[in-house]
Amino acid sequence: MKRTPLVSIICLTASLALLAGLAGCGTPEEKPLPEQEAEYKYQEPVITLYDNDTGEKKEIKMEEYLAGVVAAEMEPTWPLEALSAQAVLARTFTLHKIKHEKGVPQHDADASTSTEEFQAYDPDRITSQVREAVKRTRGKVIKHDGDYIRAWFHSNAGGKTATAKEGLAFEKEPTPYIQSVSDSGQKVAKPDDKTWEASFTLDEVRAAVISQSGENPGQITSAEIVKKGPSKRAEAVRLGDMEISGSALRMGLGPERMRSNLLDRFEVKDGELHMAGRGYGHGVGMSQWGAYYMAEEQGKSYTEIINHYFKDVTIDQIWR
Repeated sequence: MKRTPLVSIICLTASLALLAGLAGCGTPEEKPLPEQEAEYKYQEPVITLYDNDTGEKKEIKMEEYLAGVVAAEMEPTWPLEALSAQAVLARTFTLHKIKHEKGVPQHDADASTSTEEFQAYDPDRITSQVREAVKRTRGKVIKHDGDYIRAWFHSNAGGKTATAKEGLAFEKEPTPYIQSVSDSGQKVAKPDDKTWEASFTLDEVRAAVISQSGENPGQITSAEIVKKGPSKRAEAVRLGDMEISGSALRMGLGPERMRSNLLDRFEVKDGELHMAGRGYGHGVGMSQWGAYYMAEEQGKSYTEIINHYFKDVTIDQIWR
């Protein structure tokens, strides 16, 4: 019996496979999507954006919206890998907010331009570098156990990032991916983002406590830190006879003046509350100055930056 040479069989098999591919059979694009990726089926969504300045709403593609967010939240001239990490965080933040909080329901919109309601947005600051950061991370989000993480970030951690509890007094749900990690942002941050000092009148302090707790602390003659978290931030402080979280006091006094709750000084003297501290922001999640250092000085990629600040997470592409 005449045998068909093995090489002919291989060639025939390869040809059939090629024809099947050309016919659209069995290509990777047509495989069923994993369950966690099926939400958008690889299609970029269009969202509704509320402009807090004009009161108008408009529809905008997600990736175009994110370019305006990244440009507003981070210096547009920063290293590409730092901007790329910011883009992935912004995309994750947006989708988490839409999925779990219905965006900004008070405006019947998916997102808004208010930093208090959503995140910063300024399309006038978009550069080619920002567009490249958004483009190269297109559709990529951070997940833990199959769901979007709370993609927190801040300016500078002051040497070590905070847990959600100590930095934000957040205990609504477990956030195991948020851990206190070392941060090198102090090496490159602007002077005001490294260390700061502030003084407040006792009337200002009393008003801040009332605004956050609804209770009047009465006469304030002393101040002390009663509990510190893993990063040594003031998780709880006592003003007179009243205890309040360090993050709540910061919000009450104003985060631009009390720039962090990583405190080196906290005392009442000469009728005022005097503070000195390190870092800028709540300290939870990614430090932007730390991301800058990792990208610029250490040559780290955006995935390495993300995995430094968020533990046991995956970076998934949910649309192309």
